[in-house]
Amino acid sequence: MLSLFIRWPPVTVPFLPSSLLILLTVSTPSWCQSSDTSSPKASNGTPFPWEKMRLPEHITPVHYNLLIHANLTTLTFEGTTEIEITASQPTSTIILHSHLLQISKATLKKRVGERLSAEPLRVLEYPPHEQIALLAPEPLAVGLPYTVVIDYSGNLSEHLNGFYKSTYRTKEGEVRVLASTHFEPTAARMAFPCFDEPAFKANFSVKIRREPRHLAISNMPLVKSVTVAEGLLEDHFDVTVKMSTYLVAFIISDFKSISKMTKSGVKVSIYAAPDKIHQADYALDTAVTLLEFYEDYFSIPYPLPKQDLAAIPDFESGAMENWGLTTYRESILLFDPETSSASDKLGITMTVSHELAHQWFGNLVTMEWWNDLWLNEGFAKFMEFVSVSVTHPELKVEDYFFGKCFNVMEVDALNSSHPVSTPVVKPAQIREMFDEVSYEKGACILNMLRDYISADAFKSGIVQYLQKYSYRNTRNEDLWNSMASICPTDGSERTDGFCSRGPHSSSTSHWRQEGLDVKTMMNTWTLQKGFPLITVTVRGRNVHMKQEHYTKGPEDTAETGYLWHVPLTFITSKSNSVQRFLLKTKTDVLILPEEVEWIKFNVGMNGYYIVHYEDDGWDSLTGLLKGAHTTISSNDRASLINNAFQLVSNGKLSIEKALDLALYLRRETEIMPVFQGLNELIPMYKLMEKRDMKEVENQFKAFLIRLLRDLIDKQTWTDEGSVSQRMLRTELLLLACVRKYQPCVQRAEAYFREWKEADGNLSLPSDVTLAVFAVGVQNPEGWDFLYRKYQSSLSTSEKNKIEFALSISQDKNKLQWLLDESFKGDVIKIQEFPYILGAVGRNPVGYPLAWQFLRENWDKLIEKFELGSTSLTHMVIRTTSQFSTRARLEEVKEFFGSLKEKGSQLRCVQQTIETIGENIRWMDKNFEKIRVWLQSQELEHDPEADPTGG
Repeated sequence: MLSLFIRWPPVTVPFLPSSLLILLTVSTPSWCQSSDTSSPKASNGTPFPWEKMRLPEHITPVHYNLLIHANLTTLTFEGTTEIEITASQPTSTIILHSHLLQISKATLKKRVGERLSAEPLRVLEYPPHEQIALLAPEPLAVGLPYTVVIDYSGNLSEHLNGFYKSTYRTKEGEVRVLASTHFEPTAARMAFPCFDEPAFKANFSVKIRREPRHLAISNMPLVKSVTVAEGLLEDHFDVTVKMSTYLVAFIISDFKSISKMTKSGVKVSIYAAPDKIHQADYALDTAVTLLEFYEDYFSIPYPLPKQDLAAIPDFESGAMENWGLTTYRESILLFDPETSSASDKLGITMTVSHELAHQWFGNLVTMEWWNDLWLNEGFAKFMEFVSVSVTHPELKVEDYFFGKCFNVMEVDALNSSHPVSTPVVKPAQIREMFDEVSYEKGACILNMLRDYISADAFKSGIVQYLQKYSYRNTRNEDLWNSMASICPTDGSERTDGFCSRGPHSSSTSHWRQEGLDVKTMMNTWTLQKGFPLITVTVRGRNVHMKQEHYTKGPEDTAETGYLWHVPLTFITSKSNSVQRFLLKTKTDVLILPEEVEWIKFNVGMNGYYIVHYEDDGWDSLTGLLKGAHTTISSNDRASLINNAFQLVSNGKLSIEKALDLALYLRRETEIMPVFQGLNELIPMYKLMEKRDMKEVENQFKAFLIRLLRDLIDKQTWTDEGSVSQRMLRTELLLLACVRKYQPCVQRAEAYFREWKEADGNLSLPSDVTLAVFAVGVQNPEGWDFLYRKYQSSLSTSEKNKIEFALSISQDKNKLQWLLDESFKGDVIKIQEFPYILGAVGRNPVGYPLAWQFLRENWDKLIEKFELGSTSLTHMVIRTTSQFSTRARLEEVKEFFGSLKEKGSQLRCVQQTIETIGENIRWMDKNFEKIRVWLQSQELEHDPEADPTGG
């Protein structure tokens, strides 16, 4: 499952930290937090016979027959669920999940000889755990097949999980209703009573009743439709493969579709609202190409006859991998050649790739429990890059991968982070696993492992893992055991369960002829939170290395004692061939063949660690960047920028040295170093905005434009160039226009005037649309015109750009109106609200409004988005995490502390409190130094040539 924070369109928003790329995390349905009680009482007051959150294991579902009849007028549904079960020990109690369903009848069927008997079951409900108990008159016999039949009804959910209502508006303005599902992690129980845990895999036969004007789709192809009454049809879908409940899906709508076949005969279809189906061609071609790639890469045929991709008008997360029927936000599946930008295309490609990777990682092989969610999500995130780099080489996705690692390191450096694999039991804990650590860190450590054991060995290991555990559930160690049985393709041999490098190994590195114990190595990355800081000291030919747990904050922070097995890589001034060294101890020394002028560790940023160069190490690298920056790769340049500013946070490097290094950006032209520079520099003035330090803040903003002015001036106002050139253009022109760089503002004003005079029917270059809207929105007539265009636009890409522009207005009244209006969920859908609140929360004029809105509407927010959802996490972080004063910190602590079980325990709350404390400490330590450093820069700069016009 995917959710886009920050969303794809627009991906590149310069005054948001981590502006450069897609932070794909997940948005999940949630349950209310509850605590276990020693003697639970059912809703009727009688004792409930089960007290644990997890279901007992002695009843196993084998097959579900589901019959669903939804009424899209009354917004209700009724259903019958038949579950074939077996018992592994005698029991008269069947515990399963049900949430917000009214159960009218439950029956137990069993076959005795030729006769089928049916007995009524007594039903007890325990809402705090979303469980029901079915009490049989006598114990079930071990091993015999029984069938539980449950009749029930419910309301279509008003939230974006379970079986829920969605609507869209036609070109003519008519509102049409559809019903769709979103079950991960714990919402299948909102559509039918079931054993709603990932390890209870079963086969599903789905029947949907509908009106003739509607169309129903589900995981499997339609077998037949029968008429059950006048104006009522019943669609029978083929039986599914064995799978988890959270992957079941069905949609009732009036969508249209387009289809193509893959080489192996799988029918791929895109479903969308009729007015938008013409925007589905790119996604269809992409899905066919990627499905063919995965069948080849995994050496396992896709096991279903079809793969549908449906664009749902109301969708909280980004996309969902339901087997055979993946679902998406419209903006993440539909590509409008007129209005979609380069980053939109990249986003669609990566998201489709992610969901199709899940058809193997997650669906075919599923984690046993949510503590190992990363086995699903980290892999799908990683496979996005593996697949798209082959299928769409022109997108150059490998260039963006390490940006994900920098993003997650920001979170993983906090004390409130968690290991990739973490024990979870309660629903709130499950929901909070759908975060950057499960996705991005999971992907980054897999990339590090692949770089370490070789791409071929890595591929062999995962193919073996998928083949061995098909249709089963796995734990962390199952993956490492599969990997450990494969040797790198470099002359290694297998001995005693380990790969050991032979004496003729091609690597000149220092693996020390030791066994390669993948499981032990990778446990240091999955069972410990955080990541290592490697300190490098060069003494002649000797390179001394030391590892420690990187934490933000002062150097005297308590040492955790964590040790990692770190696959170090390095190049030097004398050799650009990559050398390797496995650091397993706290300190070690390697000896170079000759002395060098500089050494650069973590080549290409393939390792999940940062590096500090002692003595004059940083000076040498800064000199290299200023004199001949293309000597090292753009990824290496970006990682130096990132590491330098990370080391300012923990006191290892001075802010002046980091800023001096960043000065080389005047000559930089590649997207990743420029984006990384913006990601480090923009948050500095965002912190100043929260402290009312106008003079220095404006000096810093002017410095940033001066730094990049040559590159800004080179940008054309077109859609020409490679994807990375186009994304760089979008970012730079938006930054320049928002920072009031006059050449940019004047060009954007002219474009906006023409566009407005043509009533918005002029085709703007899509890559510069954001900059044009950002300027046009700053006067009231422009703002009102954009909002009118928003209401009539059929392009989700265009609507997303307008939404963002509306959020950066400097008019407080407009911003307040936008917050109120988008929270109603009428013209602007409620799924957009978290983004709008987040964008207003980053706006120097709007952030007090966003913070006030969050506090005043908290109860309604947790009702709409629910505790633990990533939507809620996004809103908390975006409205508060750039505060930099003690007064604001006290406000945040006081507000969230007062919420008790309604939010005080959320991990995002701990993260933002920790981050604000770090912001205060950072500003207290560095602000004056920045002011003095800027003055020294001013002396070298002619103030008459101020690019911002004052």
